Amino acid sequence: MGLTLVIGNKNYSSWSLRPWIAMKVAGLAFDEIVIPLYEPGSAEKILQHSPAGKVPVLLDNGVAVWESLAILEHLADRFPDAGLWPKDRAARSHARVVSSEMHAGFQPLRKNCPMNMWLPPRPREFPPEVHDNVARIEAIWRDCRKRFGEQAGGPFLFGPFCAADAMYAPVVARFYNFALPVADDTKAYMDAVRALPAWREWRSAALKEPWVMSNNEPDWPTVNKASE
Repeated sequence: MGLTLVIGNKNYSSWSLRPWIAMKVAGLAFDEIVIPLYEPGSAEKILQHSPAGKVPVLLDNGVAVWESLAILEHLADRFPDAGLWPKDRAARSHARVVSSEMHAGFQPLRKNCPMNMWLPPRPREFPPEVHDNVARIEAIWRDCRKRFGEQAGGPFLFGPFCAADAMYAPVVARFYNFALPVADDTKAYMDAVRALPAWREWRSAALKEPWVMSNNEPDWPTVNKASE
Protein backbone atom coordinates (compact mmCIF):
# COMPACT_ATOMS: atom_id res chain seq x y z
CA MET A 1 0.00 0.00 0.00
CA GLY A 2 1.53 3.30 -1.11
CA LEU A 3 1.20 6.94 -0.18
CA THR A 4 -1.98 8.91 -0.81
CA LEU A 5 -2.18 12.68 -0.44
CA VAL A 6 -5.63 14.18 0.12
CA ILE A 7 -5.70 17.77 -1.08
CA GLY A 8 -8.09 20.61 -1.85
CA ASN A 9 -8.52 22.56 -5.06
CA LYS A 10 -5.14 23.22 -6.63
CA ASN A 11 -6.13 26.79 -7.40
CA TYR A 12 -6.90 27.70 -3.79
CA SER A 13 -5.42 25.22 -1.34
CA SER A 14 -2.05 26.76 -0.58
CA TRP A 15 -1.37 24.29 2.22
CA SER A 16 -2.00 21.35 -0.10
CA LEU A 17 0.62 22.66 -2.51
CA ARG A 18 3.35 22.41 0.12
CA PRO A 19 3.63 18.63 0.63
CA TRP A 20 2.52 17.96 -2.95
CA ILE A 21 5.38 19.90 -4.56
CA ALA A 22 7.89 18.55 -2.02
CA MET A 23 6.92 14.98 -2.86
CA LYS A 24 6.98 15.63 -6.60
CA VAL A 25 10.42 17.24 -6.57
CA ALA A 26 11.76 14.49 -4.29
CA GLY A 27 10.48 11.84 -6.68
CA LEU A 28 8.20 10.16 -4.15
CA ALA A 29 5.40 8.20 -5.79
CA PHE A 30 1.92 8.87 -4.46
CA ASP A 31 -1.75 8.89 -5.39
CA GLU A 32 -3.82 12.01 -4.84
CA ILE A 33 -7.41 12.55 -3.85
CA VAL A 34 -8.74 16.03 -4.67
CA ILE A 35 -11.68 17.24 -2.60
CA PRO A 36 -13.10 20.52 -3.93
CA LEU A 37 -13.50 23.03 -1.14
CA TYR A 38 -16.50 25.29 -0.48
CA GLU A 39 -18.98 22.79 -1.97
CA PRO A 40 -21.84 20.92 -0.27
CA GLY A 41 -20.44 17.81 1.36
CA SER A 42 -16.80 18.96 1.24
CA ALA A 43 -16.41 19.02 5.01
CA GLU A 44 -17.88 15.54 5.39
CA LYS A 45 -15.56 14.14 2.72
CA ILE A 46 -12.50 15.66 4.39
CA LEU A 47 -13.55 14.29 7.78
CA GLN A 48 -13.42 10.81 6.31
CA HIS A 49 -9.64 11.24 6.12
CA SER A 50 -8.77 13.81 8.81
CA PRO A 51 -10.28 14.33 12.27
CA ALA A 52 -9.14 17.96 12.02
CA GLY A 53 -11.44 18.46 9.05
CA LYS A 54 -8.74 20.12 6.98
CA VAL A 55 -6.54 19.29 4.03
CA PRO A 56 -3.90 18.24 3.20
CA VAL A 57 -3.78 14.77 4.74
CA LEU A 58 -1.17 12.13 4.00
CA LEU A 59 -2.32 8.50 4.20
CA ASP A 60 0.58 6.12 4.72
CA ASN A 61 -0.21 2.45 5.36
CA GLY A 62 -3.01 3.11 7.80
CA VAL A 63 -1.39 6.21 9.31
CA ALA A 64 -3.05 9.58 8.70
CA VAL A 65 -0.86 12.67 8.98
CA TRP A 66 -2.36 16.14 8.67
CA GLU A 67 -0.81 19.63 8.90
CA SER A 68 1.61 20.38 6.06
CA LEU A 69 4.71 20.73 8.19
CA ALA A 70 3.96 17.49 10.04
CA ILE A 71 3.54 15.75 6.68
CA LEU A 72 6.95 17.00 5.56
CA GLU A 73 8.56 15.80 8.79
CA HIS A 74 6.84 12.42 8.46
CA LEU A 75 8.14 12.05 4.91
CA ALA A 76 11.67 13.10 5.92
CA ASP A 77 11.65 10.43 8.59
CA ARG A 78 10.13 7.84 6.26
CA PHE A 79 12.45 8.62 3.33
CA PRO A 80 15.75 9.87 4.82
CA ASP A 81 17.50 9.81 1.43
CA ALA A 82 14.88 11.96 -0.31
CA GLY A 83 16.63 15.23 0.61
CA LEU A 84 13.57 16.87 2.11
CA TRP A 85 15.78 18.73 4.60
CA PRO A 86 19.39 19.93 4.04
CA LYS A 87 22.14 17.48 4.97
CA ASP A 88 24.18 20.06 6.88
CA ARG A 89 23.03 20.25 10.50
CA ALA A 90 23.09 24.04 10.77
CA ALA A 91 21.30 24.43 7.46
CA ARG A 92 18.76 21.81 8.45
CA SER A 93 17.97 23.54 11.73
CA HIS A 94 17.62 26.89 10.01
CA ALA A 95 15.39 25.38 7.32
CA ARG A 96 13.09 24.10 10.06
CA VAL A 97 13.09 27.51 11.77
CA VAL A 98 12.03 29.45 8.67
CA SER A 99 9.50 26.74 7.77
CA SER A 100 7.93 27.03 11.21
CA GLU A 101 7.82 30.81 10.89
CA MET A 102 5.95 30.41 7.61
CA HIS A 103 3.57 27.89 9.15
CA ALA A 104 2.67 30.15 12.06
CA GLY A 105 2.87 33.65 10.64
CA PHE A 106 2.23 36.15 7.87
CA GLN A 107 -1.50 36.44 8.47
CA PRO A 108 -1.90 39.82 6.70
CA LEU A 109 -0.39 38.39 3.53
CA ARG A 110 -2.58 35.29 3.74
CA LYS A 111 -5.75 37.30 4.36
CA ASN A 112 -5.22 39.94 1.70
CA CYS A 113 -3.50 37.80 -0.95
CA PRO A 114 -5.10 34.34 -1.01
CA MET A 115 -3.56 31.93 -3.47
CA ASN A 116 -5.44 32.16 -6.75
CA MET A 117 -3.59 31.23 -9.92
CA TRP A 118 -6.45 32.49 -12.07
CA LEU A 119 -5.73 36.03 -10.91
CA PRO A 120 -4.17 38.24 -13.62
CA PRO A 121 -0.98 39.80 -12.20
CA ARG A 122 -1.28 43.55 -11.72
CA PRO A 123 -0.39 45.96 -8.90
CA ARG A 124 -2.98 46.46 -6.18
CA GLU A 125 -3.28 48.48 -2.99
CA PHE A 126 -2.62 46.69 0.29
CA PRO A 127 -2.36 47.73 3.95
CA PRO A 128 1.14 48.34 5.36
CA GLU A 129 1.05 45.02 7.23
CA VAL A 130 1.13 43.14 3.93
CA HIS A 131 4.24 44.97 2.80
CA ASP A 132 5.80 44.30 6.21
CA ASN A 133 5.20 40.59 5.63
CA VAL A 134 6.73 40.82 2.16
CA ALA A 135 9.82 42.55 3.55
CA ARG A 136 10.26 39.88 6.22
CA ILE A 137 9.90 37.05 3.71
CA GLU A 138 12.38 38.69 1.36
CA ALA A 139 14.83 39.01 4.25
CA ILE A 140 14.39 35.31 5.07
CA TRP A 141 14.96 34.24 1.49
CA ARG A 142 17.98 36.51 1.07
CA ASP A 143 19.57 35.33 4.31
CA CYS A 144 19.02 31.64 3.49
CA ARG A 145 20.48 32.06 0.02
CA LYS A 146 23.52 33.98 1.29
CA ARG A 147 24.30 31.74 4.27
CA PHE A 148 23.44 28.34 2.85
CA GLY A 149 22.05 28.26 -0.68
CA GLU A 150 24.97 29.82 -2.52
CA GLN A 151 27.47 27.57 -0.77
CA ALA A 152 25.46 24.42 -1.44
CA GLY A 153 24.84 25.28 -5.08
CA GLY A 154 21.46 25.48 -6.75
CA PRO A 155 18.98 28.36 -6.99
CA PHE A 156 16.86 27.54 -3.95
CA LEU A 157 16.99 28.60 -0.31
CA PHE A 158 19.44 25.91 0.77
CA GLY A 159 20.80 24.96 -2.64
CA PRO A 160 18.71 22.02 -3.84
CA PHE A 161 14.94 22.30 -3.47
CA CYS A 162 13.89 21.19 0.02
CA ALA A 163 10.98 21.28 2.45
CA ALA A 164 11.64 24.94 3.28
CA ASP A 165 11.15 25.87 -0.38
CA ALA A 166 7.95 23.83 -0.38
CA MET A 167 6.67 25.76 2.63
CA TYR A 168 7.19 29.05 0.78
CA ALA A 169 5.95 27.86 -2.62
CA PRO A 170 2.45 29.36 -2.19
CA VAL A 171 4.10 32.67 -1.29
CA VAL A 172 5.71 32.63 -4.71
CA ALA A 173 2.22 32.35 -6.21
CA ARG A 174 0.93 35.18 -4.03
CA PHE A 175 3.83 37.47 -4.87
CA TYR A 176 3.41 36.75 -8.58
CA ASN A 177 -0.37 36.89 -8.97
CA PHE A 178 -0.76 39.99 -6.83
CA ALA A 179 2.27 41.63 -8.51
CA LEU A 180 3.73 42.59 -5.15
CA PRO A 181 6.84 44.78 -5.47
CA VAL A 182 9.95 42.75 -4.70
CA ALA A 183 13.70 42.97 -5.26
CA ASP A 184 15.55 41.41 -8.17
CA ASP A 185 17.00 38.59 -6.09
CA THR A 186 13.49 37.73 -4.90
CA LYS A 187 12.32 37.62 -8.51
CA ALA A 188 15.21 35.31 -9.39
CA TYR A 189 14.21 32.91 -6.62
CA MET A 190 10.57 33.05 -7.71
CA ASP A 191 11.59 32.32 -11.29
CA ALA A 192 13.51 29.24 -10.14
CA VAL A 193 10.49 27.89 -8.26
CA ARG A 194 8.09 28.67 -11.10
CA ALA A 195 10.40 26.90 -13.57
CA LEU A 196 10.12 23.58 -11.75
CA PRO A 197 8.23 20.91 -13.71
CA ALA A 198 6.26 20.17 -10.55
CA TRP A 199 5.17 23.82 -10.29
CA ARG A 200 4.07 23.82 -13.92
CA GLU A 201 2.13 20.60 -13.42
CA TRP A 202 0.29 22.01 -10.39
CA ARG A 203 -0.47 25.33 -12.10
CA SER A 204 -1.69 23.65 -15.28
CA ALA A 205 -4.09 21.52 -13.26
CA ALA A 206 -5.22 24.56 -11.23
CA LEU A 207 -6.13 26.49 -14.36
CA LYS A 208 -8.23 23.58 -15.61
CA GLU A 209 -10.24 23.14 -12.43
CA PRO A 210 -13.98 23.75 -12.67
CA TRP A 211 -14.22 24.90 -9.06
CA VAL A 212 -13.83 28.64 -9.54
CA MET A 213 -15.19 30.59 -6.60
CA SER A 214 -14.91 34.06 -8.10
CA ASN A 215 -13.00 35.86 -10.80
CA ASN A 216 -14.41 39.28 -10.01
CA GLU A 217 -12.76 41.65 -7.59
CA PRO A 218 -13.16 42.61 -4.81
CA ASP A 219 -14.82 39.31 -3.80
CA TRP A 220 -11.71 37.16 -3.69
CA PRO A 221 -11.74 34.42 -1.04
CA THR A 222 -10.03 35.66 2.11
CA VAL A 223 -9.17 32.31 3.66
CA ASN A 224 -9.00 28.65 2.70
CA LYS A 225 -11.48 27.63 5.39
CA ALA A 226 -11.22 23.91 4.82
CA SER A 227 -7.48 24.06 4.33
CA GLU A 228 -4.87 24.17 7.04
